[in-house]
Amino acid sequence: MRLAFMGTPEFAVPSLAELIASGHEIVAVYSQPPRPRGRGQKLTPSPVHAFTESMGLPVFTPESMKAAEAIEIFQSLDLDAACVVAYGQILKPAVLEAPRLGCFNLHGSLLPRWRGAAPIQRAIMAGDRQTGVQIMRMSEGLDEGPILLGEVMDIHADDTAASLSERMAHVGAGLWPRALAAIERGGATETPQAGEPTYARKITPAEARIDWTRPAAEVDARIRGLSPFPGAWFEAPSENGPVRVKALLSALADGSGAPGTVLDDALTIACGAGAGAVRLIRVQREGKAAQSAEEMLRGFSLTVGTVLG
Repeated sequence: MRLAFMGTPEFAVPSLAELIASGHEIVAVYSQPPRPRGRGQKLTPSPVHAFTESMGLPVFTPESMKAAEAIEIFQSLDLDAACVVAYGQILKPAVLEAPRLGCFNLHGSLLPRWRGAAPIQRAIMAGDRQTGVQIMRMSEGLDEGPILLGEVMDIHADDTAASLSERMAHVGAGLWPRALAAIERGGATETPQAGEPTYARKITPAEARIDWTRPAAEVDARIRGLSPFPGAWFEAPSENGPVRVKALLSALADGSGAPGTVLDDALTIACGAGAGAVRLIRVQREGKAAQSAEEMLRGFSLTVGTVLG
């Protein structure tokens, strides 16, 4: 099939690789424009952009797919279909209707639960035990189209947004060949979404600060759901004033005390509502590399009884 691929983050790269390996003709890859990154704020291409260039494929990075020129170029590609994975732009009807067979999106949830920008993070933060990947026909509404194919996946107790995203990216990539084969022969079954939708709104910085007064299960889920980005954080006292520390991995633990209190030498922290504690496993001090809690404590003492902010 003659395809365009539209995607931006690392999550989308396995899907593009799978489509190339499946022998489809990728006539264009669309990705968000290069953005300033790192301390030097150097313009850096997205993971999909970089991978596309390494494969020698043409890449387009319009600031907006709503612009008339961008729409005209897309319409001129004479596509059979477009495959979209976390592209990051809203597509107008003129774009959605341009390919002969339509535009299709790989989404990281079991729709209609967690429509929107951050389904993987929100599923973990909500304490969901299962999620999934689904390919749907795109429509004007936000993740409202009918489902063609999907796979249910368990969320493990030690999953972070990063670990779950990686698994889902590869499982989702494997759905494309089957979905496209069914679409091409006209045999795809399109099942309307059923049930009450929930929305995975974009993660905001204000959500990242840890509230130790919340139950331990909620604190643990927030830490893992926000790891590695933006990273749930707390403030720890030091001789030079409060130091911001990101918690990147945690686990539920036994223990009780005033919320935010360090309970032992393994960095177990009391949580609220009389609902246990969390043990911090991987952390990152401001300006430092990520490390195990044990490594951090060797050079940054947090004694039993210390109260974290």
